[in-house]
Amino acid sequence: MNQFFLIILAVLPGFIITGYILWRDRNEPEPLYLIAVCFVFGAISTYPAMKMEEFGMFDLYIINSPDILMTFTFAFLIVGFSEELMKYIFLRYYIYPKKEFSEPMDGIVYSVTISMGFATLENILYIVLRTEDFNEALEIAYSRMLTAVPAHAAFSMTMGYFVGIAKTAPHKESLYLLCGLFGAVLLHGLYDFFIFQEMSKALTVFTFVTLGIALLAGKIMINKHSYFSSDKNKNFIDPDDENGNTES
Repeated sequence: MNQFFLIILAVLPGFIITGYILWRDRNEPEPLYLIAVCFVFGAISTYPAMKMEEFGMFDLYIINSPDILMTFTFAFLIVGFSEELMKYIFLRYYIYPKKEFSEPMDGIVYSVTISMGFATLENILYIVLRTEDFNEALEIAYSRMLTAVPAHAAFSMTMGYFVGIAKTAPHKESLYLLCGLFGAVLLHGLYDFFIFQEMSKALTVFTFVTLGIALLAGKIMINKHSYFSSDKNKNFIDPDDENGNTES
């Protein structure tokens, strides 16, 4: 019974956030089979991400340590880059070329769904499989419900926002695609850096500051793409187009 309850706690946050994003995409909903594929791939992508992290730690000897530069490199390159790259590969090379990816909001929908698959399996690993004490598992579950899972969603909103723009701004496609990847890596790296650093416990507050800023930015990005995806605003305006030309 306890194990079943822990599994529910592990999977519930990812399902709720995915449901919220689908609800926000009411104008032109994405096929459910693609949503399911994205969620499953996100879960599968935890494995290569962990292998990349293990390579960085055990072969490159880049680990979390009192050395601030080492910790910075570990947070951004080993953790942030490895995890966001695995999510990005599927989004960019499988979902992005599909005809169903037809408007800016789709970038956020697919990106968040992939990320929630990743966060959900990560939750199961931490809460159900790697923690034997039930009370400790509960603490981890509630903590991740309020921090790690929303953080993964926030990072992916940034990735999806720029990938969505890339789809409708072909003259700057490569730039926006890179902005999507490295924007997510930057937020993820900052979030983890303030958790890992050992200089001062007071600095850990910036973990929550980073999360708050990322979530607020994600909300603004969702609102913007929802606006341009509405029936009366189908032509998306490239924010960097000084002449106001539209891309359809």
